Amino acid sequence: MTTSSRRYHITTFGCQMNKADSERMAGILEDMGFEWSEDPNQASLILYNTCTIRDNAEQKVYSYLGRQAKRKHEQPDLTIIVSGCVAQQEGEVLLRRVPELDLVMGPQHTNRLKDLLQQVFDGNQVVATEPVHIMEDITKPRRDSHVSAWVNVIYGCNERCTYCVVPNVRGVEQSRTPQAIRAEIEEIGRLGYKEVTLLGQNIDAYGRDLPGVTPEGRHLHTLTDLLYYIHDVSGIERIRFATSHPRYFTERLIKACAELPKVCEHFHIPFQSGDNEVLKRMSRGYTHEKYRRIIDTIRQYMPDASISADAIVGFPGETEEQFKNTLKLVEDIGFDQLNTAAYSPRPGTPAAIWDEQLSEETKSDRLQQLNHLVGTKAAERSQRYMGRVEEVLVEDQNPKDKTQVMGRTRGNRLTFFAGDINELKGKLVKVKITEVRAFSLTGEVEVRQAVSV
Repeated sequence: MTTSSRRYHITTFGCQMNKADSERMAGILEDMGFEWSEDPNQASLILYNTCTIRDNAEQKVYSYLGRQAKRKHEQPDLTIIVSGCVAQQEGEVLLRRVPELDLVMGPQHTNRLKDLLQQVFDGNQVVATEPVHIMEDITKPRRDSHVSAWVNVIYGCNERCTYCVVPNVRGVEQSRTPQAIRAEIEEIGRLGYKEVTLLGQNIDAYGRDLPGVTPEGRHLHTLTDLLYYIHDVSGIERIRFATSHPRYFTERLIKACAELPKVCEHFHIPFQSGDNEVLKRMSRGYTHEKYRRIIDTIRQYMPDASISADAIVGFPGETEEQFKNTLKLVEDIGFDQLNTAAYSPRPGTPAAIWDEQLSEETKSDRLQQLNHLVGTKAAERSQRYMGRVEEVLVEDQNPKDKTQVMGRTRGNRLTFFAGDINELKGKLVKVKITEVRAFSLTGEVEVRQAVSV
């Protein structure tokens, strides 16, 4: 392959973990001498980093693949890679469906991309989906943002929720060492990033698999300890983490978040259902009462904290009354944001083969009702920002209005205000909120302020 033809394009589907994986793979490709191409049709290497949480995400991958497979017949030098969760789940089946593929690799193999590609360039068709111990992350990601960076702290998941494919496709929990995480964050700080988000499929489980316990039998390494350990990294102004599991969310963690000034007052804690029977069938391991207690405790320590979550409607066997319990939870708590989904059966999960599947019509109707309530409650929650001065970390230009910049408050509310992106990108700006919407805000720069660099 000539140097001029070494251009790559990555399309990412799905969650933040996938986006972080794509950034690492882009870093590896650039180390190998590839250049980013905005247009996939100009690239000589195409990588689809896939997600299998929803059926339509999977279908989308196959339609994208079809287009590039056709192109490969005219350009045999084209390299096509499928990585991520669909790759892990489908493995060799993908090769049978799309024989033009060169490499199929699961999420655990992200850091091995260079070695795997070497095998491809030597003329092999490669499938890498076997469980491996994840190698320490020494690649420099090509980060999409220059302001905010993702840092993986734990890979995999040991939970066995009956609707979820993640443990099958991302493997068992493997925590990175606190030292490796801190070293990566120090490097991010040196590069001028202002914010890091610590990532894990189940981030509160961080450290359970690392050696060492205290005399009282507590794990030496927990997410709480990690927050204290990385808090003073120079250059980093804000720390976030996701995704949390209610089963492991402790008061000690909440207290740490309240005490540590850099940790943002925003918590993403999926509840999935507001009904105990449904939660039991989902194998979530907590009750709606426990979930409510967690939110109460957060609000005790940080009354203004933003709470976001995930919820599923139309789980097999969910009755109208059980669905109403989910609506009641959303009504009572008042989330700042809620990612909602109608249940979608995933291959290889217990719930997919249960008899009591609900009709698409029922699922769609319930999703609509829930979304309407979510919008109403989020708009109510937004009212508290009116007239307040919020600290906004400027990330980008508003694509719909070039005279405005956009960024996020500490509570993760998207905020727009007039300003020059060249001057303000990566700065912390005090903004007086003049307009509130359900999921975003508009404001104006508070005069007489020192913009934090």
